[in-house]
Amino acid sequence: MLQRDLLYLGQMLDVSLQAISKVKGKDRKDFDEDENLRLALTHLIQMIGEAARRLSEETKQNHPLIPWPNIIGMRNKVVHDYMEIDFDVVWSVVTLDLPVLVGLLKPIVPPE
Repeated sequence: MLQRDLLYLGQMLDVSLQAISKVKGKDRKDFDEDENLRLALTHLIQMIGEAARRLSEETKQNHPLIPWPNIIGMRNKVVHDYMEIDFDVVWSVVTLDLPVLVGLLKPIVPPE
């Protein structure tokens, strides 16, 4: 695996954990009432997608269980269609999808 791919995968893991930690102990009502939290999580999702976008095709093909098109597509939605962000989707990504992604990334990313 390319060294740069390891860096991007590590960033995806770190940022996913950061996003998950931001919602720990919070519920959907807390999320809806906290604009800073919504903006922070949206930005973190963007960062995850940008790192995924920069990965080599070989690395993506070697890890087919990770939904690369969905991750990159979410980044594109946030970056290019920021006026129409669906915060239901943001909440779902952070609370449901990112924990799964963390589980898929941990075996790939060597410990620091």
